[in-house]
Amino acid sequence: MILYLDTSALVKLFVEEEGSDQVRQAVSERQLIVTHVIAYAEACATFARVAYDRGKKALFSDLRGNLDIQWAAWEVLSVTEALVRRAADLAGRYRLRAYDSLHLAAAESVFEIFRGHAPFHFAVFDTRLSDVARQAGMPLLDA
Repeated sequence: MILYLDTSALVKLFVEEEGSDQVRQAVSERQLIVTHVIAYAEACATFARVAYDRGKKALFSDLRGNLDIQWAAWEVLSVTEALVRRAADLAGRYRLRAYDSLHLAAAESVFEIFRGHAPFHFAVFDTRLSDVARQAGMPLLDA
């Protein structure tokens, strides 16, 4: 079973939010967790905002350290020109933000590799991106 985490889902592993339990359970049940390298910077930006909002400067380091531990166990896709070009196509077709289109392109590539071989779910909590992924026929982690 394959689970692709976009940043909106990935952050829920480390910051308690609505949907955190669902993502944690899904991660614990999957054989392979996949994300894109850009999720690291996006998650750390969120961690910095959370730490600032809570007035706990050390929280950023704690959250990032926890991410680093998990990161090592995941399959992390790199930036490639082909993936960026596919993301550009998706951005144009669906009017997505740049990083959302990159996550969709990455999830799509993983889905295509494992189609017919292993169950796949795209974990995303961004409403616009999940709507587009659904339109594109991507199996979503049920909210």
